[in-house]
Amino acid sequence: MRGERPDSAMRKTETDVILRHWRDAVPDDRLAHLVRDAARAFVRALQWRLAEHDVSFGHWTFLRILWEQDGLTQKQLSDEAGVMEPTTYAAVTAMEALGYVTREQRPGNRKNVHVVLTPRGRALKRKLVPLAEEVNRIGVDGVDGVDAQRVAIAREVLVAIIANLAEDEAREHRLDSTVLPGG
Repeated sequence: MRGERPDSAMRKTETDVILRHWRDAVPDDRLAHLVRDAARAFVRALQWRLAEHDVSFGHWTFLRILWEQDGLTQKQLSDEAGVMEPTTYAAVTAMEALGYVTREQRPGNRKNVHVVLTPRGRALKRKLVPLAEEVNRIGVDGVDGVDAQRVAIAREVLVAIIANLAEDEAREHRLDSTVLPGG
């Protein structure tokens, strides 16, 4: 089944379930759920396109990072992707078998393993990035087209939400470090 898109009726049904939820069932549900469902819709749309090139969404995530910062250590790659190191190890092993990356140790530091794109891995950028751009275009230009000003506002709002939550996380970490055990 790899490399095949589900038929359009199946895609529409999955999307309709989410859309019905937001328009009819609980239009005022929490914003976090709405953001999650929008992200899931973007991921599904991109997964179908990536599958046509035999690239999994998990590999896409790591490739995107490496296209911007080639040669990261596996630990740095895990941190950038927001996944556990065993997940990164498994993905890098699979991508190495596919010829997308190699692992290298640098002189003077035998401990760190750096993940480096191969020419084949670098070349995927030209094929795959336009697919992601297409998904983004469809997301804003589709049936319920969204004008550029509203997209800009949505970006500003989402960045502000991320900043607020990052500040909250930092504040919680500062509080955690000031609490003494047994106190």
